[in-house]
Amino acid sequence: MQLFWHRRDLRTADNRGLARAADAGDAAGLFVIDDDVLTHAGPPRVRFMLDALAALRDRYRDAGSDLVVRRGDPSTALPAVAEALGADRVVWNREYSGLGRERDLAVASAVADAGVDTTAVHDAVHHEPGSITTNAGDPYAVFTYYWKKWRDREKADPAPEPGAEDLVGRDGLAAALGEDGTGSLPSLDALGIEAPEASVPPAGTTPARDRLDAFRDGPIFRYAEDRDYPAKGCTSRLSPDLKWGTIGVREVYAATEGALDEALERAGTAAADVDPDADDAPLPVESVREFQAQLAWREFYTQVLRYNPSVVSENYREYEHDIAWREDPEALAAWKDGRTGYPVVDAGMRQLRDEAFMHNRVRMIVASFLTKDLLLDWRHGYDWFREKLVDHDTANDTGGWQWAASTGTDAQPYFRIFNPMTQGERYDPDAEYVREYVPELRDAPTEAIHGWDDLSPSRRESVAPEYPAPIVDHAERREQALSMFEAARGED
Repeated sequence: MQLFWHRRDLRTADNRGLARAADAGDAAGLFVIDDDVLTHAGPPRVRFMLDALAALRDRYRDAGSDLVVRRGDPSTALPAVAEALGADRVVWNREYSGLGRERDLAVASAVADAGVDTTAVHDAVHHEPGSITTNAGDPYAVFTYYWKKWRDREKADPAPEPGAEDLVGRDGLAAALGEDGTGSLPSLDALGIEAPEASVPPAGTTPARDRLDAFRDGPIFRYAEDRDYPAKGCTSRLSPDLKWGTIGVREVYAATEGALDEALERAGTAAADVDPDADDAPLPVESVREFQAQLAWREFYTQVLRYNPSVVSENYREYEHDIAWREDPEALAAWKDGRTGYPVVDAGMRQLRDEAFMHNRVRMIVASFLTKDLLLDWRHGYDWFREKLVDHDTANDTGGWQWAASTGTDAQPYFRIFNPMTQGERYDPDAEYVREYVPELRDAPTEAIHGWDDLSPSRRESVAPEYPAPIVDHAERREQALSMFEAARGED
């Protein structure tokens, strides 16, 4: 019998580790609620995790089995459950973060001490970190080169889903586990976690597939053209599913390849006749490729984290001197509350509060504003996103925040600084997104929203008396940001 340890792979379909365990013999699924992990998780993520676990348990039960649930140290829980079930082997999918790898080593040692074999399987990304490198064998620090190799590398098919005949029956699990049984899922309150302020999306493989199907049926063909416009709703909203593994990366990629075939058919051409680097590729083809590139970004940052675990708390890019970030608790609080007086920034921060999610273009805008307008350390923003996002992923969020702060791999050059007013006007031209999340501006003229920083105090008072004036002057802060980074670079 094989015991499979679920972590960030809360699904039974396209789960390579579970498929490996089921292929070798009757398999049982286990999830351990680790309090050490919960200390790093905000309420939206814990709520989504519990809902995803409930859906996973239902899938096991539909197959005549059950999900074993324990709470505590995995190094203690796994050997105990393996012994009770008489398991020959414990299988799991590899983690690539520093903390995840440390935990895996500790569990492997404890399970081995109990006389049970272990197997770690590659699953979370298409191409395991270290498999796509420079010609010299080093991990890439520039995405463009990584993407070209990623795009051309063959992708595995989705792993088969175990059937009832591949799993240990529910009665057998209950009998073997005795008094503890398979265990139950705790409430947020029992875990000491407050209910999230935000509305968390439905979790589980079925909702994930619904989101994938909805994206595959239309928005993916407009993705290249519309993805940067938050009011157009052209993103997949699959990020929580990929973070928690409620859907497999191979299943998602297979859906994009199906969309690509459809796009090529629409264009009346064959895949071999389309240059993926050409500027004149048909828009639907370009759009599918652009979304696939976003999947590659996820794997690029996973590789960065795997080989540079310190990026969670330290700058990836070294400057000659420390960056002289400011300390300004009031400005940080205004940013968190969506009360900066910059409409698109405030809309993004309020979307985060309301939905535990933020559109990707807006994530870049609010991150640039924090680091280049407020001149605050990117780690403040990373910590807030970690607390509030349902899709927080250590690799992606450290990568994104360090990109915006000009401290990461392939980062935004320090001298390219987003103007939050220009960004709002460009990507939300009719102010639909702003009006949705900033009710004080719902009745304001579009030109007043996009020119809020230039309005006189009396004009602001007449247009939207409850909305604040800008807390900083962008032009002044831009010059200060340039000086701050030039000093860090050792320039006179």
